[in-house]
Amino acid sequence: MRFTDYNAFAEALQATCRISDPWIEGKPRFRLEPVLIEQRTYNRFTEAAERIGALYDEFCAIILQDPTLLDFFDLTPYERLFWLSSGGAWHGIARLDLFLLENGDVQMCEMNSDTPSGEAETVLLNRLFSPSFTPEQNPNHRFAERFVAVLRSFGEQLPHPTSRIGIIFPTEIPEDLSMILCYEEWLRGAGWDVVMGAPYNLHAIEGGGVGMFGKRIDIALRHYKTDWWAERTSVWQDGMPFPDEEPLEREIALVLEASSNGQLQVVNPFGAVLTQNKLTMAFFWNLVERFSPQAQETIRRYVPETERLCDVHNASLLRKDEWVLKSDYGCEGDEVIIGCAVSDELWQQSLQQAIPTRWILQRFFDASPTDDGFIPNYGVYLLGGQASGIYTRLAPVSTDYRALSVATFVV
Repeated sequence: MRFTDYNAFAEALQATCRISDPWIEGKPRFRLEPVLIEQRTYNRFTEAAERIGALYDEFCAIILQDPTLLDFFDLTPYERLFWLSSGGAWHGIARLDLFLLENGDVQMCEMNSDTPSGEAETVLLNRLFSPSFTPEQNPNHRFAERFVAVLRSFGEQLPHPTSRIGIIFPTEIPEDLSMILCYEEWLRGAGWDVVMGAPYNLHAIEGGGVGMFGKRIDIALRHYKTDWWAERTSVWQDGMPFPDEEPLEREIALVLEASSNGQLQVVNPFGAVLTQNKLTMAFFWNLVERFSPQAQETIRRYVPETERLCDVHNASLLRKDEWVLKSDYGCEGDEVIIGCAVSDELWQQSLQQAIPTRWILQRFFDASPTDDGFIPNYGVYLLGGQASGIYTRLAPVSTDYRALSVATFVV
């Protein structure tokens, strides 16, 4: 199917009863023309995503073997608790934000391994355009099936039969509701009973398990950021305190106790508190000798040069056009300052106010733009370590909530 009128496209999108916001700030949130990727290029993306996923897995094994390396990260006490209680488990679903350079190389921007979003757009956008393409050209046509398979694999690790999944998400924030509804649809279609709510709706049940609204849950599908469960502190020297800065102590105790007793599986596991932290990319470069030869090659090939801000002497003397400043848990363009896109004054103020142990400096790279000047961010999903779909967004400079979402096909 092809669309020439955005209003008609918006009506078709709203008819899915999942995505209800085709506009943002009065402007289209989607692009009518799909992005077409050559098969060899898509293969580069999937290879990069799977190799980077394996790199992070090796990183977790290294930290498990030497817990003193946790000191590289400015974690709060509860964030440390999450990692130490995880046993190194971190992955179920992740999204690698990748960019294509002019010479055909692939560069990683970051990995979203905690609560990755965009799944609704990934599946539903391609579904609207799929009549014009073969299933083999649609890289997302098996996304829901593989998503369910990952959840089922977690259920198989429990000592008792699993029947109910609790989807835990910030119910006061509507942005990701379309994704939550897709999760519910896919899981119910696979025979699961699904209950949904916020962390505050969790409660203890007899036998040491966890319930939600009076119903026992066997798997907690977590779309509530790890750093939101823990203590919340500003990354800025002059930052205002959060209104909800206290950790969710009751909820954390419930979930971790049930997990340790084998009564509950959490997806993504709380070990994602470390893989989501952007200081991992500085860890890769600073302690590269700790990694296997394959992992070292992955670092040098895909991960831009990265340093902790606290390790850079006189960062104010750096040429700002060559660097990007990123906080440890900022996402979707939040707390990302691209040197070449801001004034000298803003750059220097950011360096002065950033808490050095909470930020990285990452080497800027020029991504290959589209014919109309947009920078494509190719978000490749890993489901259980396997590349299983792609979510492309287009932005003039950095990818944020105003970026255009677009269907993606392989030709």
